Amino acid sequence: MSGSLKQLVCPISEERVDEHVTRINAMFGILLIIAGLISGSAVFPALLMVDFYIRAFTKTRFSPLSFLSYQITTVLNLEKKVIDKAPKVFAARLGFLMSLIITLLMLFGLNSAAIVVAGILVFFSSLEFVLAVCAGCLMYTYLVLPFYK
Repeated sequence: MSGSLKQLVCPISEERVDEHVTRINAMFGILLIIAGLISGSAVFPALLMVDFYIRAFTKTRFSPLSFLSYQITTVLNLEKKVIDKAPKVFAARLGFLMSLIITLLMLFGLNSAAIVVAGILVFFSSLEFVLAVCAGCLMYTYLVLPFYK
């Protein structure tokens, strides 16, 4: 891992989640955004927005996508790998905001702008899905933390 990634600062909590579940969640997010862009329907990013809302702002143990991701990890018999939940909650809040923006842009017919924001969200989700790199930690370290110092 590069030196700059080792120096990331993430929010910390006592709660833990399975990294495999979060990575599969990211895959589903990518698929929903792409489905929305291909179909031109704001329903797909709106569904993702609701799922991000549940993960980011409620105490519900599983959002629909998290439940499905958990089921996949069980079927694939993936060994549980626990990680800190706080960075994932922060990332879910960013995902909620971005999917809300994508949904609104699509509803107002601002498709080019929606594609740009969707591209950023897909990029962040791809980092999580493929490389287990938390974009939430990147954002927290470079955009949030400097305001607290």
